[in-house]
Amino acid sequence: MNIKDSVALVTGSNRGIGKAYIEALIQKGAKKVYAAMRDTEVYKRDHSGFANEHKGTVELITLDVTNEEQAKRSADLASDVDLLINNAGVAIYQGLISAENLEAARQEMEVNYFGTLSMVRAFSPVLKNNGGGAIVNILSIASLVNFPMLGSYSASKAALYSLTQGVRAELTEQETQVFGVYPGPIDTDMAAGVPMEKAPPSEIAQGTFEAMEKGTEDIFIDPFAVQFEKEYKDKPFGYAKQFAEMLPESIS
Repeated sequence: MNIKDSVALVTGSNRGIGKAYIEALIQKGAKKVYAAMRDTEVYKRDHSGFANEHKGTVELITLDVTNEEQAKRSADLASDVDLLINNAGVAIYQGLISAENLEAARQEMEVNYFGTLSMVRAFSPVLKNNGGGAIVNILSIASLVNFPMLGSYSASKAALYSLTQGVRAELTEQETQVFGVYPGPIDTDMAAGVPMEKAPPSEIAQGTFEAMEKGTEDIFIDPFAVQFEKEYKDKPFGYAKQFAEMLPESIS
């Protein structure tokens, strides 16, 4: 997948990794970038300089990925897309059992799993019409091993991991490439409560595109994720037990 001259849509693009993907797409020479987010007015206010500088290249789209009709509408509006980056996500930092109720788990599943599924379903015909293109799903190493401080989040990302495999198989015939990105802790607002060394969002965005251009389907970029991949392949169940021992006292 060549990023130069591509037409991309990025969900959750108002901040964090999503914002970094927008910037990296422009640097790589994307022809057009749809920046999809729930509140475009706030983005215009907080990032007016960037929006004005790249007017004509970056187009804002109001989108809540949990709203299936909005997902379909975004596909109609962005019918020239050949690269879909599913970045929108939420992490609420609750355990599976210790949580007061299922509200957090349901919200994480709605955004991280069902939201991504809605976007894939809406844009698959668009990508087919435009020659196949590519889908990038932003997962996490937590999709492979459950982090108890993020118990229900990890479960939602595990569902997204399975979704990515299934979609990759289903879209092979229409020649749509499906990539999974598995970062470790990233220096964003979402990971502010994670007591671990964090990689900058720009490193993840740039590394994603470099890996895609090489044809790497499952992408581990930052040092933590790269080391994780090596050890996980050697002893997946032992690694899962190691992270289970990180259970915080507050939810044990």
